[in-house]
Amino acid sequence: MSESKLFTPFKLGPITLRNRTIRSAAFENMCYGNKPSQDLFNYHTSVSKGGIGMTTIAYCAVNRNGVSFDGQLWMREEIIPELKKLTDAIHAEGAKASIQLGHCGNMTHYYTCGGMPVGASSGFNLYSPTIMRGLKVSEINDLVKDFGKAVDMCRTAGFDCVEIHAGHGYLISQFLSPYTNHRKDEYGGSLDNRMRFMRQVLKEVMQHAKNDMAVIVKTNMYDGFKGGLELPDCLTVAKEIEKCGVHGIVLSAGFVSKAPMQVMCGAMPLKTLGHYMSPWKFWWLKAGLKVVGRKMIPTVPFKEAYFLEPALKFRAEIKCPLIYVGGIVSRAKIDEVLDKGFELVQMARALVHDPEFVNKMKESDSSYRNGCKHSNYCIGRMYTLEMKCHHCVENLPKSLEKEIEEAEAKL
Repeated sequence: MSESKLFTPFKLGPITLRNRTIRSAAFENMCYGNKPSQDLFNYHTSVSKGGIGMTTIAYCAVNRNGVSFDGQLWMREEIIPELKKLTDAIHAEGAKASIQLGHCGNMTHYYTCGGMPVGASSGFNLYSPTIMRGLKVSEINDLVKDFGKAVDMCRTAGFDCVEIHAGHGYLISQFLSPYTNHRKDEYGGSLDNRMRFMRQVLKEVMQHAKNDMAVIVKTNMYDGFKGGLELPDCLTVAKEIEKCGVHGIVLSAGFVSKAPMQVMCGAMPLKTLGHYMSPWKFWWLKAGLKVVGRKMIPTVPFKEAYFLEPALKFRAEIKCPLIYVGGIVSRAKIDEVLDKGFELVQMARALVHDPEFVNKMKESDSSYRNGCKHSNYCIGRMYTLEMKCHHCVENLPKSLEKEIEEAEAKL
C-alpha cells in the first residue's frame, strides 16, 4: 500500500482542507424552531476540535416551504449572526465549514412548512403522509433564485463550502426520478428534461459561489427500488453535474420516502423510533411501526464502506473530485478508499459516536477502529430528538438496550 493520503491537505476548488476528512451532512435535529442552537454549536465545534478537515451543517432549506422538520434550518437573514459565530468557532479549531442546501419537496407537512407541500408532480406521499401539488414553472424559477440567494447568505455567515442535496428523494431528486416526476412539460419525460431543474440550480449556485466558495453536490448512484433511477441513469446525472463545473461530487444512494435504509444500511431500530415519537403527533406512524414496521422500513445488509463497489464504477468515468460516503469506521478502510482514487471521505455516525475520531486515527496506527457498531440508535432517535449515540444517553429503557445489543451482535 502506498503512503497514506489521509492527513495530507487537499484543495477543493478555491479552499484547502487540512486533511481528507469531511463530517457528512447527516441530520442533527439540533436547530430547534428552525434556528441554530447551542447544541449545534457544541457538536460541530467538538468535531472540528477532533481533527476533521471540514464539518457540514446538515440540511438547510433554501426557503420556508423546503423544511421537513422543526429541527432543521431554513436560510434567512435573521439566523446569519448565529451561524457566523459557529463558522468562526469551526475556523478557530482549524477546520473548514460547509452547509448543505436543499429543498425537501413533498417530504413535509402543512404545519411544518407553512403551506401545501410541493414536488415535481402532484400526488400523495405515504411517507409523510401528505397530499402535495406539482410546482408551476414560475415557482420553479423562483426556487432556482432562492438557491442563489441562500449561497450569498452562506458566504456572509462565513461558510467556505455549500453542498447541494440532489439525492435521497429530496426535491432535486424528485425531479430526477421517474418514480416522482410525471410531468408533461419541459421538466418531465426524458432524463434530459428531468435534469433541467438540477442544471438550473447548479448554474445559479455556481454563479453566486463566484471564485471564493467551494460547491459540492450529493447525488444518488441508484434510488434503491423498482421504478426509481438505476445506476446507468445516475451515472449520466453525475456526468451532467460534472459539466456544471462543481468542485466535487458526493456519491450516495437511497430514497428517504421509499428506501430509507439504502442510505444508511443496517436495520432501522423500530423500538427506538417509536419510543421517542410523540403519541399525539405521530400516532398513525407509531401504530404502523408496530404492525408493519419492518415491511415499511426493510433492513439492508451493512458492511463497512457499503457504497464502495458502485462508487468505483463512477470513479472510472468521472474526472472531478469524488467524495466517498457510507459506513466508514476504520483507518484501514479510509486508506483503502483513498488509494482507490477517491479524493475525500465523508462520515457521520463514527463522529456521533466519537467526535475525536480523526485525531485518534492520527495518533494511532493503521489498525485504529472507531467504536461505532451501527446499531443505528442515533438514526432512530434523530427523527424526534437531537442526534446522539446511545453511549451518551443515561437511563435507556431496557427494551432499547436490548434492541441495541441485538443489532450490534449481528455485525
